[in-house]
Amino acid sequence: MDFSSLTLATWIGLLGTPLMIAMGQVLFKLASQTTGTFSLASLLTLAVNPVFIAALALYGFGTVVWIYVLRSVPLTIAYSFMGLTFCFVPVLAQLVFGEPLHFRYLMGTLLIVAGLVTIHV
Repeated sequence: MDFSSLTLATWIGLLGTPLMIAMGQVLFKLASQTTGTFSLASLLTLAVNPVFIAALALYGFGTVVWIYVLRSVPLTIAYSFMGLTFCFVPVLAQLVFGEPLHFRYLMGTLLIVAGLVTIHV
């Protein structure tokens, strides 16, 4: 595929959708901190939790963006960009929750990016 033919909007979708998914994961983690044990009452509380609703909205918007990306990019190529979620989530988790980032994470991220380059060059 000739990547030079992709529009800026398509590139934003290819990179932005994995970022939105990663951000949604952070919001889900935040929402989980307000839930109790699994019960009907806990589910109802979760259903009206603004952070949970924001996470669902972000996932929904990301899905709509992704549908438009798939109009111009083959699925086999586009889906490989979802691997970026494995790069974005730990960084966001470190920033928001203070979770540690280890050398193994850096190495894994480099392998993921190398895989993307290998697939697309």
